[in-house]
Amino acid sequence: MTIVPRPRAPFHTPTPPFAGRRWASRVYPGDLSQAAWVREDLRADLFRLEGLCPDLAETVVLCASEMFANGVDHSRSGEADGRVIRNLSMPAADVLHLGVVDDGVREAAPTLPEIPYQRTDEEWAEAERGRGLLLINSLATRWGSRAVVDFPFCAGLGTVVWAEFTLTPTTHAGTAPAGADR
Repeated sequence: MTIVPRPRAPFHTPTPPFAGRRWASRVYPGDLSQAAWVREDLRADLFRLEGLCPDLAETVVLCASEMFANGVDHSRSGEADGRVIRNLSMPAADVLHLGVVDDGVREAAPTLPEIPYQRTDEEWAEAERGRGLLLINSLATRWGSRAVVDFPFCAGLGTVVWAEFTLTPTTHAGTAPAGADR
């Protein structure tokens, strides 16, 4: 009798979206050179989500890259031994939740994530920075920030910047969406 191993499903087989799904959190050194790894790891995680529109996947990756860069640039994450944590989950079957956690405010220049509204049109035209949160605001369904620990004596220990994206079912070429008239 010959023993033949049963074939296993490939590691990268996409699975359908479901409420409560969580991907493993990923920790990155607080260095802007790590942004490429953040993007590639997120693409790999999103690849495992069945039916995700490629455009939405790239939108999520772009927002994660901006969040990572902000965390490194404006927090202790960008200092020696700093780190940034990326979280990905689905609170509902049609909602993708992305979160980026930094190491907290810098002592020299404490800043919180906010869109810089006080610029004039001329200043915006010449600005080389400061559009990341505007981009997230335009691309995400919802976004915001909050303290990692919500106690007054723990202020400044870290900030979570999060964004949510609504998943829409993809249609295959040659098929009409459900309910569409022909």
